[in-house]
Amino acid sequence: PILNIHPPLINTPCPAATTLEDLLILWNCPSTGAITTRTSLLSGFPHDDTKNLYVFYDSSSHTVSSSTNPSSPSSATSTQNATLNSLGYSPLPLQTYLDFIRTITTSSSSKTIIISVTGSAEDVAQCYLHIARLQSELLYVTSSPSFVVKLAMEINLSCPNIPHHPPPAYSRDALTRYLDFLAGAIEAAEAEGLPRIPVGLKTPPYTYETQFLGLMEALEEEEEEEENKEPKCPITFLTATNTLGSCLAFTAFTPSTKDSTYSQEALPTELGTGGLAGAPLHPLALGNVKTLRKMLDERVEKLGHQIQVIGVGGVLDAQGYRRMRMAGADVVGLASGLLLRGVKVFEEIEKGVGEGGW
Repeated sequence: PILNIHPPLINTPCPAATTLEDLLILWNCPSTGAITTRTSLLSGFPHDDTKNLYVFYDSSSHTVSSSTNPSSPSSATSTQNATLNSLGYSPLPLQTYLDFIRTITTSSSSKTIIISVTGSAEDVAQCYLHIARLQSELLYVTSSPSFVVKLAMEINLSCPNIPHHPPPAYSRDALTRYLDFLAGAIEAAEAEGLPRIPVGLKTPPYTYETQFLGLMEALEEEEEEEENKEPKCPITFLTATNTLGSCLAFTAFTPSTKDSTYSQEALPTELGTGGLAGAPLHPLALGNVKTLRKMLDERVEKLGHQIQVIGVGGVLDAQGYRRMRMAGADVVGLASGLLLRGVKVFEEIEKGVGEGGW
């Protein structure tokens, strides 16, 4: 199955996609073609407001917002164009998001909802079955096929902020394990008579060729094990890219002695580092999207289908949207833009793109 999203503009997982209220705001925005939930686990993430937080960041002056976890986009200044975070995942478990979707889908709309999940390979396989069962339920209870809400699952394998757990998408072997369990879950769902749902991988920023090749080899490996069968890579789309880890910002510099300064890190992690998103990430994200698009196009026959790309990273306006599409993105997503500007950022992009400009 493929993603059919129009307009090809969506949010990506972030604190502004956590609650039912958050999701309804995104759902009711006419400028989003789909919405994405904040990444969840089967049992929820042990979120701690004193440790898992984000700040707004000005990449020109390298200064951060005075408050952490800003609750309103109105607190962002005109020069803040990025975010820095030590966030993990949503404190709400997957089942809560499935219940949210049951509430959201009572309205007459046919947007796609991308449910972002993570966890062990075994847990992600269970997530697929839960989501496929909900898709079956929605198909059964909806009287008009034109208003059936399509569900998709995004596997987030790229968060840089989980101590002692590096992003699995940097490892070919780890990726292969996830894909093996996913293939098993798809077979189990088909045996139950459940509909097939699109599945994507959210990737971290890759910075050299071996990392890209590791991903391609993992995708291709699913085909090599069954030579006599038609190619059936279980992945529909890639979301590129997540935040760039190990980034540091200071809240202030205060003179302490004649020859030194005292500084405080913006994030409360062991080294004060976290994931960077927004404008500074944009060139790297564009490079990831273009490289992935080229490598995937070269492997269409081997993979059995064309894998779509959701381009994410530093899109704050219509120009950023256009650049991401030029790089090869089928759909464009943003999170920092949503946190900094609010849901109006989607409307501003649509206006800037103009009629027929999608």
